[in-house]
Amino acid sequence: MRRPQLDIQLKTPEQIELMRAAGLVVARALSRMREAVAPGVTTADLDAIAETTIREAGAVPSFKGYHGFPASICSSVNEQVVHAIPSPEQVLREGDLISIDCGAVLNGWHGDAAVTVAVGEVDPALLRMAEVAEDAMWAGIAAAARGAASGRGRLTDISHAVETAVRKGGRYGIVDGYGGHGIGTEMHQDPHVLNHGRPGKGPRLVPGLALAIEPMITAGSPRTVELADGWTVVTRDRSMAVHVEHSMALLDDGVWVLTAVDGGRARLGDLVTSRQPADSPAR
Repeated sequence: MRRPQLDIQLKTPEQIELMRAAGLVVARALSRMREAVAPGVTTADLDAIAETTIREAGAVPSFKGYHGFPASICSSVNEQVVHAIPSPEQVLREGDLISIDCGAVLNGWHGDAAVTVAVGEVDPALLRMAEVAEDAMWAGIAAAARGAASGRGRLTDISHAVETAVRKGGRYGIVDGYGGHGIGTEMHQDPHVLNHGRPGKGPRLVPGLALAIEPMITAGSPRTVELADGWTVVTRDRSMAVHVEHSMALLDDGVWVLTAVDGGRARLGDLVTSRQPADSPAR
């Protein structure tokens, strides 16, 4: 079923179960890459881990071939915000931050998530920035769950919650022009989910809505430029950036964070749907 105007695809509970399976493939790939991150590892090494993990699960990398993108992950290091192409020449160094964005499609349904990982010992201020982005993502997901439960929630309630959490966390730039999105039978669907804005605007938050929530923040200016490869987005002032993301879906009795192993239970508690077992292991 698709809602008018923005062409928003609403999913049945059974379809959300299929999306959960795709989300767990992404979670497994990200977990293996996180464990592999270390000085001397290349971003191409991480890409190989992702592709192997995804294909072993019977899924297909969502990113590979998407509008010509040549890899299974986006591997954005330091001032790279998003969409960086993995390379055997991109060698991770002590003190780097790497944002790894990964997607998989399984039985026609997509999962999409991103993590920011420290390489060895990293400046505590940068670790704090990554923590703020993570907290902001969860604040956005919680706002979606509460908005759907109340029957009064609107899309920009998520945006406002993300922005509020970032502003509370410190003086960071919130990247403009990039953000979250609908997800389902395509990786990118309506609606676009900004990481800033006033609450109470946009489509209603209703059961069946599936979204990827993905804050991107910087240690300096929020302005970005795209490099000559046509993909890699970097901060204009070359300040450090972080990017995190989870895919989530709203159901009649709560939210399901499809790309979190515990379904979001550790961070969201009773906001999580009963379809996610309360004793599901977190990792």
